[in-house]
Amino acid sequence: MSVQPIQYHQPEDGERVPRTVDGIAGALSGPRRMEFYRELGTAPLERAEAVLRRWWCEAMLDTAPDGDRLTAAALDGTLPKTTIQDVIARRQAQGLPVE
Repeated sequence: MSVQPIQYHQPEDGERVPRTVDGIAGALSGPRRMEFYRELGTAPLERAEAVLRRWWCEAMLDTAPDGDRLTAAALDGTLPKTTIQDVIARRQAQGLPVE
């Protein structure tokens, strides 16, 4: 089986899900939105950023054109894997931060 890279069309104004509380909440379904607000609302201040990052990833997956396939592949253990060294090298080659 060959592995094809996953590429999404990004809106011209930036990311598919804005990295804001409203952007994340708007991308989530009703029950998940309430879970997001509940988790963010009860998080200590020092954990709020981590909660936002996690839920932004959830919102990106929820709005991915093939998100159901990605979720199924992750649960089945068939999602393509890579090493952190390869990820860092690819990000450096693209001029992206690696911290």
